[in-house]
Amino acid sequence: MRGKFITFEGCEGSGKSTQLRLLSEYLTSVGADFIMTREPGGSAISEDIRKIILSGKNTAMCDECEALLYAAARIQHLREIIAPALDAGKLVVCDRFVYSSLAYQGYARGLGEEFIEGINLIALSDYPPNMTVFLDISPSEAFKRKHGADKNDRIERLGLDFHEKVYRGYKSLLLKHPDICAVDCSGTKYETAEKIRNLLRDKQIIK
Repeated sequence: MRGKFITFEGCEGSGKSTQLRLLSEYLTSVGADFIMTREPGGSAISEDIRKIILSGKNTAMCDECEALLYAAARIQHLREIIAPALDAGKLVVCDRFVYSSLAYQGYARGLGEEFIEGINLIALSDYPPNMTVFLDISPSEAFKRKHGADKNDRIERLGLDFHEKVYRGYKSLLLKHPDICAVDCSGTKYETAEKIRNLLRDKQIIK
């Protein structure tokens, strides 16, 4: 039986890395059979593509190239890491997936849903997540938490206006896709972690 596939989404600085670490610690403590992975990346080839996408040197990259690179990293990641783990019955927890491309490139970059869905058709049709956790915090509050953008990250450096568009993109996706579950993360990291665990229990993803 195929394992469950859970993805995490959120704007830059929303606390995904922290929440994924806390969830990993919990899953380990209860003996769950799981893997943690990320996008872009997760496999050797996909990690190489990640370096190209995020490099602060690549300011001339056009929007379509960016979207296609994300899609390329994603399909390699799926074939090499995600699909085998799901086929083995494992729980797969992934930091970002197709909804990131829809919010960032589809909405904020203005490429549109149809283009993004078209280049991610295999991911959407063959490996849709069982559920997606959206860490709901505005970009302005998120950047305050992390004390500004990472100067070496091309995406983080795009400015608050861009990231506000990303946030609005996620909010629009929430209205269209019932598998996306928003979690208010205005409290402490431990309060947010408890909300996430309760949500995953309610959805019968974890015990």
